Amino acid sequence: MDNPIEELLQQLRRFRDERDWAQFHNAKDLALALSIEAAELNEQFLWKTAEQADVGKVREELADVLLYAFQLADKYHWDIAELMREKIARNAEKYPVNLARGNANKYDELTAE
Repeated sequence: MDNPIEELLQQLRRFRDERDWAQFHNAKDLALALSIEAAELNEQFLWKTAEQADVGKVREELADVLLYAFQLADKYHWDIAELMREKIARNAEKYPVNLARGNANKYDELTAE
């Protein structure tokens, strides 16, 4: 198989199905798990500089976030690559280079100077 995302999804499905966990993996609970894992990722940086965070723990928590995000997309039968490309395109419209370059303002606060 030449699609690494599909290969990962197949591994995730197999892992889930071998444990009979599909019954627990509804969209709401996957979204909640994603949020919880994102909080655990944030916790790795709490009260520290970015350089003080344990990179191994950050890596592990990021993997959990991505795994739940992929499972949620899979639940809706969304093509993950397409989903991401569409969002990048929408962001490009909201954040035109000439207004957003070097600027951290939100899209509705960007102005031409």
